[in-house]
Amino acid sequence: MKKLNLTICTLFLVVVAIAQPPASQPKKVVADKIIAVVGDKIVLKSDIDNSLSDMQRQGIEVPANGFCLTLEQAMGIKALVLQAEKDSLPVSDEDIETDIDNRIRNYINQFGSKDELERVAGKSVYQLKEDFKEGIRDQKLSQAMRNKVVQDIRITPKEVQEYFNKIPTDSLPLYESEVEVGEIVVFPKASREAEEYAVEQLNEYKAQIESKKKDFCAIANNNTDDPGSKDKCGQYEVNRSQKTYDQTWLNKAFSLKEGQISTPFKTRFGYHILQLVSRSGDDAIVRHILKIPQVTKIEVKETQDKLDSVRAKLITGTMQFGEAVAKYSNDEASKFTAGMLQARDGSTFLTIDQLDKDMVVMLKDLKVGQFSQPVEYTDETGKKGVRIVYLKSKSEPHRENLKDDYNRIATRALEDKKNDALDNWFIKKIPTYYVMVDEEYRSCPEMAKWTAAATANTAAKN
Repeated sequence: MKKLNLTICTLFLVVVAIAQPPASQPKKVVADKIIAVVGDKIVLKSDIDNSLSDMQRQGIEVPANGFCLTLEQAMGIKALVLQAEKDSLPVSDEDIETDIDNRIRNYINQFGSKDELERVAGKSVYQLKEDFKEGIRDQKLSQAMRNKVVQDIRITPKEVQEYFNKIPTDSLPLYESEVEVGEIVVFPKASREAEEYAVEQLNEYKAQIESKKKDFCAIANNNTDDPGSKDKCGQYEVNRSQKTYDQTWLNKAFSLKEGQISTPFKTRFGYHILQLVSRSGDDAIVRHILKIPQVTKIEVKETQDKLDSVRAKLITGTMQFGEAVAKYSNDEASKFTAGMLQARDGSTFLTIDQLDKDMVVMLKDLKVGQFSQPVEYTDETGKKGVRIVYLKSKSEPHRENLKDDYNRIATRALEDKKNDALDNWFIKKIPTYYVMVDEEYRSCPEMAKWTAAATANTAAKN
């Protein structure tokens, strides 16, 4: 069970009121009320109730004082938004729209389809997007303001050591064995004959579907090389602004008429035919069939020979690993990380279970600092490639210490220092805002600095 961490460092991440996902079951509507005001920004009781319900749906353990903590965070967001507006910090409509689209896509994936999302929410996707706007705008403004407050905060090695020394030994975390791993990936280019054969196959599928000899769904399920849609009739629900799809593929989808099937076309994944099932504005339901031209042992051997020469340069030190990644690797994502694999939180420290099984086998014979031989493998999309694996570091199971975990500790110490700076900013700024806290919640210990400001404001008026 996740544990709720309602500290000042996370206040800008709280999703309040308007940015809530739809409830899984309809609930009785109860009278709402304003429970706090900061400047001209209000906080409704439903804002906090919805936030707590969302945390529970995500499996986050909400403490007994969760309502008070969440209210404090909501008010903190309002204060940051007020100052961001005053300072004219830029947040573009495009950024807000992108976040909204990402959120809608996540909900569609969660509920299975756009229709099911709308049924459960009791609203159209358009209405949901409108509902999300204010909450997401506030999140972005508060984040921008927080960044401005802490942008000049730095940490010294002495401060890191002092931070670490304050942690009780029995509270230091235990870490599993972890590795830092990089890879250079090259996808062998298929022969012209293999590419022509893939196009011929797709043309045949298109003819069979258009003549109604076979169904698109059946052909896709039996023949597509896309594992992500193989059991879904080749179908995806997409939005024109999505960045997660190949742009050529997405442009083709929105160039078709409903029911129309494209001619075969090429993307970085292979060759496709694509059918537009339906479209509503910038949203569409599409089906596609992917054929990846088959790579032979000849192309694989040629690629291995090429990477052999790259490996020789790495071993002799005439080329650095990041330089080799930028020059030779076909993996677009790793080019932004100098070839190093990352966890979802951005950390480069990975446990063995976070690596693919073929890489685990390759690491068994590597020592720290070594580069593997170029080895053939198949990526998660089914594409055949060749890669060199680099083992940058490896740790044994251990309790946290400065020698092995300095970067982690320094990150936490820096975040702590930023939180202190933000706390000081609040102490100075809160008295300058109009503040109102509902009588029912003034007894919350978390409301102390807010009620003090409210009292000072009342006294000033009198």
